Amino acid sequence: MSDSAQMLLIGVDGGGTGCRAAIGTLSGGIAARAEGGRANAASDPDLAVKNIVMTVKAAAAKANLDESALENAVAHLGLAGVMTADDSRRIASALPYKSSVVTDDRPTAVTGALGGKDGFLLSVGTGTIVAASKGGTFGYVGGWGFHVADQGSGAWLGRAGLEQVLLCHDGLADHSDLTRALFARFDDDPNAIVSFSMSAKPGDFGALAPAIVTAAEQGDTWAQELMARGADYLLHGLLALGFEPGNALCLTGGVGPRYARYLPPDALSGQIKSRGTALDGAYYLAKSSLTETRSSTT
Repeated sequence: MSDSAQMLLIGVDGGGTGCRAAIGTLSGGIAARAEGGRANAASDPDLAVKNIVMTVKAAAAKANLDESALENAVAHLGLAGVMTADDSRRIASALPYKSSVVTDDRPTAVTGALGGKDGFLLSVGTGTIVAASKGGTFGYVGGWGFHVADQGSGAWLGRAGLEQVLLCHDGLADHSDLTRALFARFDDDPNAIVSFSMSAKPGDFGALAPAIVTAAEQGDTWAQELMARGADYLLHGLLALGFEPGNALCLTGGVGPRYARYLPPDALSGQIKSRGTALDGAYYLAKSSLTETRSSTT
């Protein structure tokens, strides 16, 4: 594998629910993919490394590659929970590859969705990513996690929904079909909502978001106002990153595309479909790293 065109490339997308790996070469592209256990760099870095290595080996086996070839691979890993340069170095140094670059999961999400091109991304699922890519440089707004940020996200919507239910229960707001349906999930017991909130993870709140999004589309006034608030935050995030109407804009995630009807029409004049996943983005960045290395040595 001394020829860089045949050197193995590894892309990894890792988070709290699992990790995904892609393996291939510069000349041949992705040869195989595999999925494995969770790989959040903050919650359990040792387990993250273990699952990443196992998942990459599984991808190599699918591609009929000997494990020994992985020692000379160039890898890029986008992992949830990476917050500092020390986090990146710690994970990278534990991996058995020739070169490993570890970032948080935002660069890989942006690169995958935009296909490595310039543009802007609104990735809204359980959490929220507002990002820009220009000339290989990334910019972000927010992304500080559910407890202090993630405005517009599925988790944010779900929490707001339960807050509205309790306001209705206390007689401070009028019930709607939506709030009654949400309340019914807890047997119309406000104490059950409180108990839920004490241990609920962002994904647990996010599980309530589809009902809110659907209710808004069906005319629920309060749900529409909430979606409009989320859209306002997303738009301001884009503008803070230098967005202008006509710029390429990609809306991804379980909730992201549903915000299209709440954004100004001119903001969507350059809207594009997602060109790939975060795993595609990780593989693209590994390929870019190898290409840059080739250029610097020729």
